[in-house]
Amino acid sequence: MEAVIGNSKSKLAEQIAALPLRRDAKGRLSVLMVTSRETGRWVMPKGWEMDGKKPWAAAEIEALEEAGAVGHISTTEIGTYRYVKKLDNGKGVPCRVTVYPMVVDRLKTNWKERHQRKRKWFSPPSAAKRVHEPELRDLLLTLDTKNPVKSLPKEIRKKMKNTQFDE
Repeated sequence: MEAVIGNSKSKLAEQIAALPLRRDAKGRLSVLMVTSRETGRWVMPKGWEMDGKKPWAAAEIEALEEAGAVGHISTTEIGTYRYVKKLDNGKGVPCRVTVYPMVVDRLKTNWKERHQRKRKWFSPPSAAKRVHEPELRDLLLTLDTKNPVKSLPKEIRKKMKNTQFDE
């Protein structure tokens, strides 16, 4: 995939993300978000694809490292979004992020990036209000329907039916 930046074409860098989900005791769907290390804005756990790892497996690792989330991740993506990643040198790299839903069974109290990030559960509309990327906002808003789980892959729907997470 190519993106036009200014007058030049450049290839989009590929990233993966986990969309950590839970249902509370009342059956309401929540999304786990983390703050970015650089700006402190709310994002999903995401990162670069990893050599030798399937994309969903890499997304699961990002959820564990960035949010301390442990659970079941889907092998089926539920969407993509684009954004520009700011690099240390001040340049921006256009990225396409593939999103994999994840049912969270538990949150670890000690995880790799706990001193660098905050994590918090949000309703899908509340999470959508906090993100900067329009395509990610739209993806989160698809979860705010009468039956949000219906839009998720079958393996995740089945897992969500059998899992209730209370923090």
